[in-house]
Amino acid sequence: MRNYHRVSSKIRFLESRKAVNTGPQSIRDYRRIEAVIRFLEGNAGRQPSLQQTAAAVDLSEFHLQRLFRRWAGVSPKRFLQFLTVQHAKEALREGLSVLATAYETGLSGPGRLHDLFVAVEAVTPGEYKDFGEDVEIRYGFAPSPFGDCLIAATGRGVCGLEFVMDGDRVAPVERLEGAWPGARLVEDRATAASYVNRIFAPAAGRTEPVTLLLKGTNFQLKVWRALLQIPPGAATSYGALAEAIRQPSAARAVGNAVAKNPIAYLIPCHRVLRESGAFGGYRWGGARKQAMLGWEAARRVG
Repeated sequence: MRNYHRVSSKIRFLESRKAVNTGPQSIRDYRRIEAVIRFLEGNAGRQPSLQQTAAAVDLSEFHLQRLFRRWAGVSPKRFLQFLTVQHAKEALREGLSVLATAYETGLSGPGRLHDLFVAVEAVTPGEYKDFGEDVEIRYGFAPSPFGDCLIAATGRGVCGLEFVMDGDRVAPVERLEGAWPGARLVEDRATAASYVNRIFAPAAGRTEPVTLLLKGTNFQLKVWRALLQIPPGAATSYGALAEAIRQPSAARAVGNAVAKNPIAYLIPCHRVLRESGAFGGYRWGGARKQAMLGWEAARRVG
């Protein structure tokens, strides 16, 4: 039996945090950042200099340094440290402890950039049978710090968030239609832009919750709920996630549930690494996963 659960994620950012640019300039910046990350990933073993990195992406050293500091808050050299396997292993070790504690107590770990308040509301079988029929879903594309994304929401909360791959805006809409058959889809760019601002660039001190409407099996919902406990800048492994939901032999099934996460970033499946500490794959691109982890780690340290 599949259920719908309503998960309310109350996000409170530090007042000192700078607002994130989510306009068209952010998209251009991210494309350049992604090119830099791909270069750094392929050459991390030789720790390329700023000059070498700038030349590889056809930017001046000054422009690259300025762009990186504006986007990540740290220098390219410092960001490269966040992308090394050693850092991944350190984050993984820390994430294991934080995840286990948070899942047991429901409390936030220290050093978080935001606190999560999660409330689960069960839906009756009758509601499940009828839900989705004639429901209005408003969706739209908007720029984020990690490229264009599609955001979809019903009156009960965000039901979909995914990043555009290779400029393809058709596939995300088709997946949305397939996930919510019978729903009325209404394109609404203003609503999408509003959600992007609330998620990636909230006003200082703002505590307005972002509500998520999740549709999945009981097992998937359990995994996604556990993912919500991992703080920004930390990480976990598939095995540890299986331990956290008290099904230690289900690491492979956990991996499948993580891969089917319908709400990118807010349900942070990008914080799951391989047991070795290697970054592993990501539904929306390996470079984007590394960008998210480095971006979060930089802000956590900052």
